[in-house]
Amino acid sequence: MKLKIATSQFSVSSDIRLNLNNIVKQMEEAKDKFCDIIHFPEGSLSGYAGTDFTTFYRYDWKLLKECTECIMRLAEKLKLWVLLGSSHPLTNNNKPHNCVYIINNNGEIVDRYDKLFCAGDDTGLTGDLMHYSSGNHFSIFDLRGVKCSVLICHDYRYPELYRKLKKRNVELIFHSYHAGNMDKNRQKQMEQEIDSSYHHLNPGKTFPELTMPASMISYAANNYLWISCSNTSAKESCWPSFFVRPDGVITGKLERNIDSILLSEIDTDIQFYDSTKFWRERAMNGIYYSGEKISDIRSQSRNIL
Repeated sequence: MKLKIATSQFSVSSDIRLNLNNIVKQMEEAKDKFCDIIHFPEGSLSGYAGTDFTTFYRYDWKLLKECTECIMRLAEKLKLWVLLGSSHPLTNNNKPHNCVYIINNNGEIVDRYDKLFCAGDDTGLTGDLMHYSSGNHFSIFDLRGVKCSVLICHDYRYPELYRKLKKRNVELIFHSYHAGNMDKNRQKQMEQEIDSSYHHLNPGKTFPELTMPASMISYAANNYLWISCSNTSAKESCWPSFFVRPDGVITGKLERNIDSILLSEIDTDIQFYDSTKFWRERAMNGIYYSGEKISDIRSQSRNIL
């Protein structure tokens, strides 16, 4: 099955209307380029609490809803699927979800993925958990015969999520990030967390620059998955949006800190290099060896030469 995907990158901010304008512009561009779907970054419409704005106190939820409905109408008009990073309010005093709305080409929300692993410690007073409630479900949807799913930012630290989605026969994962809009003090602090003597050995100076792209490459290759990685371009962005095919090869990458969309075409009928295809399912089922199991006294005696 073939799909054409637009992976978004723009300077996500606290200004909902400004975010909407950027989203509308990129949706129209994606349609002009004959894309089936456009994938936006984490918090792309709502902004990202704790970074783009300080708190949800007095947040304009009414405006957010109106702008979301505008995007839904445009998705229907353009006949374009949209993965919209946003925030979803809850009742009483519960913190909102950090979410991605899955909007089909009829302008309908077919599902909403809520970030499973919000960053922060067990006090609930740091990182994402200061602002958001964690989700409790996967979201899987069919796009023209391709089984797809969505994850958000810190979820990347948990390979179990990718394995679980692989077990459910997902072929394409849209991973939304917000690794940007850092002030100079925060960027300097992050760079100091890695000894400068190692900088020349690595593709970046901060943990997001090192671990996020590397994880996407390894998850694609280890699980034989296509992965779209969308990130904010707000300075200082840690890395640009990119796309990975099932053998771990990056097939496209934007320029950091520049608003744009990345166009990627996939064909799930093409077979790529997959060194683990014969034994992956066995490993996922807890059988940790390849080939036939050997019964040999010298194999069992492990403290002899």
